[in-house]
Amino acid sequence: MGNLENQWLTSLTRRTAIRSLMTGFVASTPLLRGQQDPYRDHSRVPAMRELVNAFDFEAIAFAKLPRDAYDYTALGVEDEFTLRRNRQAFAWVELIPRGIVDANSVVTATEVLGTQMAFPIMIAPTASHLSLHPEGEMGTHEGATAASNTPYIISNNASFPVDKIAKAASGPIWFQLYPKETLEDNRELIEIAQDNGCKAIVLTYDGAAGNSATGPRERALHDRHLGSNRLEQDANNGGDKTRATQGRRPPRARKYGLTGSGVGLDWKWVDSVRAVTKVPFLTKGILTGEDAAACVEHGVNGIVVSNHGGRAMDYGPATLEVLAEVVDGTQGRIPVLVDGGFRRGTDVLKALALGAKAVCLGRVPRWGLAAYGPAGSQRILEIVQGKLVMAMAATGRPTLASIDRTLVRTDF
Repeated sequence: MGNLENQWLTSLTRRTAIRSLMTGFVASTPLLRGQQDPYRDHSRVPAMRELVNAFDFEAIAFAKLPRDAYDYTALGVEDEFTLRRNRQAFAWVELIPRGIVDANSVVTATEVLGTQMAFPIMIAPTASHLSLHPEGEMGTHEGATAASNTPYIISNNASFPVDKIAKAASGPIWFQLYPKETLEDNRELIEIAQDNGCKAIVLTYDGAAGNSATGPRERALHDRHLGSNRLEQDANNGGDKTRATQGRRPPRARKYGLTGSGVGLDWKWVDSVRAVTKVPFLTKGILTGEDAAACVEHGVNGIVVSNHGGRAMDYGPATLEVLAEVVDGTQGRIPVLVDGGFRRGTDVLKALALGAKAVCLGRVPRWGLAAYGPAGSQRILEIVQGKLVMAMAATGRPTLASIDRTLVRTDF
């Protein structure tokens, strides 16, 4: 093949340029009934109204995202055993119906630590939403607010600063805090969050050591040649990383590829951070009844049962497996939330039956945002909310108070 033919084959034509522009535009709007997939011949991206469950959105997100952005959302650590186990555990819990009720009579409203909720569902803190959609966390917050004011826990590693995210919509927000090395660093971030309307602080310690593309997140390591600029994008847009403490001191060198705070966490440290917090203070990463009892003893206001979505340590238990033990460890004195693999309304119902006050969704709203922008985040949340209502009706549990352990039979 000559140079002229090769140039003709690889050059950008007017038709191709216009088609690329239009497909990029329509990919961000749910208004069209269907769209041609620009990456595959003779295929189409379905209209949002055609999708019936959360898994449908994941397929659209996969088709639209660069590989490294999708993998960052999907990955777990090392062999990804815990990532898979989180989902497998739902198959080990059976629902035992007790009659049926009219779905119109089902009541799902609740309250967690002063935050009013139309459904016992929240958005878990996850980082770098800018890699999913240009509106980033603002789009997620907008979608969450549109979906019955679903509370949104803003990640400490968000792509944008808390004040910008908070102004994007009116729904309730909480803030996730990764441990910082000094009390003053933690205090500054907490005050920023509180000043911008965050109604609770969620201290996450299950990933305190940190992981990076050179650590046990091996799927990200395989993507390193793709030249991801996710962290650079976040930094340029003012996401934490942390903005409040950057420039104050050079980062300490870490061993073994770890990128976390390096804080030596103990209860004395937790007590000192809790003391400077004016809103409810929760700990995220609890997996045992013993640790749950310690949380109560040290005045923690709430717990999130979490294994970091299988992203912090492999070969741990599924969160659903240990949920009842953690709830029992609190003796009913503080609310227990849970995350890890939740995709369907029946998943949420099982957690409520095992004692959770609410469930946090992590990957689910990310799929919605990546697939269809803020409207996608809204719709995917509404699907899970609607499926919860139907599951409650089908099992004869018209109120959250009527949901208890007699609803389930477990095989773990």
